[in-house]
Amino acid sequence: MRIAIVDDCENERNELCKRLSQSSFSRSYDIEICGYGNGTDFLNEAMQNRFDLVFMDIYMEKENGIDAAQKLRKFDKDCLLVFTTTSTDHALEGFRVRALHYLVKPYSDDELDMLLDEISQKTSVEEKYIEIPSASDSLRIKLCDILYAEHFKHCIHIHCTDKSEKSVRSTFAEFVMLFDDRDNFFVCNRGIIVNLEHIRDMNGNEFILDNGERISISRSLVKSAKSTFGEYIFDRRDLH
Repeated sequence: MRIAIVDDCENERNELCKRLSQSSFSRSYDIEICGYGNGTDFLNEAMQNRFDLVFMDIYMEKENGIDAAQKLRKFDKDCLLVFTTTSTDHALEGFRVRALHYLVKPYSDDELDMLLDEISQKTSVEEKYIEIPSASDSLRIKLCDILYAEHFKHCIHIHCTDKSEKSVRSTFAEFVMLFDDRDNFFVCNRGIIVNLEHIRDMNGNEFILDNGERISISRSLVKSAKSTFGEYIFDRRDLH
């Protein structure tokens, strides 16, 4: 796992690097840690060689971490992002760049350990697949790759994060049953199910995906969508 620490304070970079190395060693994680004193140097490297996990200080002198994170998300929507900060005043902005967690300084070893456990669990979840049965052939697809799926002309059309579309012949009811135990999928309209993991925002009766697409929400489901999405974000972000 490639990890970046972006903090303009060298002492804090070194301290976090030391603590991450100790925690990772005890868990037998194979990690590579790179430190950066500003967002520009980090972004230049990240464009060439992506990171799996980024610890980003919000309050840096030359460029704040929110701005750097917004630039990061333009070319890497999948790396895990953790903000290290002295407050959670930027929680909304953090949500919009899909921050996984906030570590409020000073944070304890227990907090860091819990975060690493959460990351381990999340990466495990992201590797899960579903098998979609079909009369002709079954389709196996990674859950985290699904943006949304829609049913028309007797087929399920699955829109994926890599901009591809996969189709399989199935009824919508049969397809939705595959997600009964998944709290991150929501039926928002007749024949449409979305992956909440890839929802950037909700505006009125629309979900806005992290790729900019807008998915209409049925008027009768707007209240439920708002509640479900809010609960999902609260549970996932675990802001402190």
